[in-house]
Amino acid sequence: MKVHVLTLFPDMIVSVLSASMLKRAQAKGLLEVCVHNLRDYTEDGRADDLPYGGGPGMLIKAQPILKAVAHLEEMEGPMRILLMSPQGTQFNQNFAVSLAREDRPILLICGHYEGIDARVSEKLIPEEVSVGDYILTGGELAALVIMDAATRLIPGVLGDPASLLEESFALPLLEYPNYTRPYQLDGMTVPNVLRSGHHAKIRQWRREQSLLNTVRKRPDLLLSFPAPQEEGFLHCAKRP
Repeated sequence: MKVHVLTLFPDMIVSVLSASMLKRAQAKGLLEVCVHNLRDYTEDGRADDLPYGGGPGMLIKAQPILKAVAHLEEMEGPMRILLMSPQGTQFNQNFAVSLAREDRPILLICGHYEGIDARVSEKLIPEEVSVGDYILTGGELAALVIMDAATRLIPGVLGDPASLLEESFALPLLEYPNYTRPYQLDGMTVPNVLRSGHHAKIRQWRREQSLLNTVRKRPDLLLSFPAPQEEGFLHCAKRP
């Protein structure tokens, strides 16, 4: 997966790329990230200005963004352009999967301050994407979330590909509870079934706990979930 990030604050992106899974994915040649400073596409180093009509704060100007995109498209050809925006489509696991499978280079445009001149969207018609109904300091944080979620889905990035199948949201269900040593801690113990060595029972328990977790914490996810039919599981599958 090749990703270009257009930002006023490159250090926010670069610092995270140099650690953990994103670093390993780059080292394996499975992820390539190019970070571009938006100020490099300005005439005077200034990428923001006051909004027409008044109002608080500053807006990122359209010219440097359009110039940067034109330059990148000249090098890369057609790209999948994502604009970080609280008004955008809600980012989710399915969206991450689509990015991990994307053949085109991906461009993440990071807003800042009070937003971006609306003519960027009018001209580029990007996919506006939001990571949640809240306001961040800038689009850099959202871009990192999106990049991380998509990268870990690329085959070969994670050490154990099977772990992807059991994570929260791999299905529209939350993950089951997990435990490690010690067996007993402050009067709490690990469920006996996990120590039984009976793989079928462990699998059954985990699926039941996964559904129960979802019922308790995110019942909205069950609207799109076909309840499993195996014996001993149906009693957990009642819709809230």
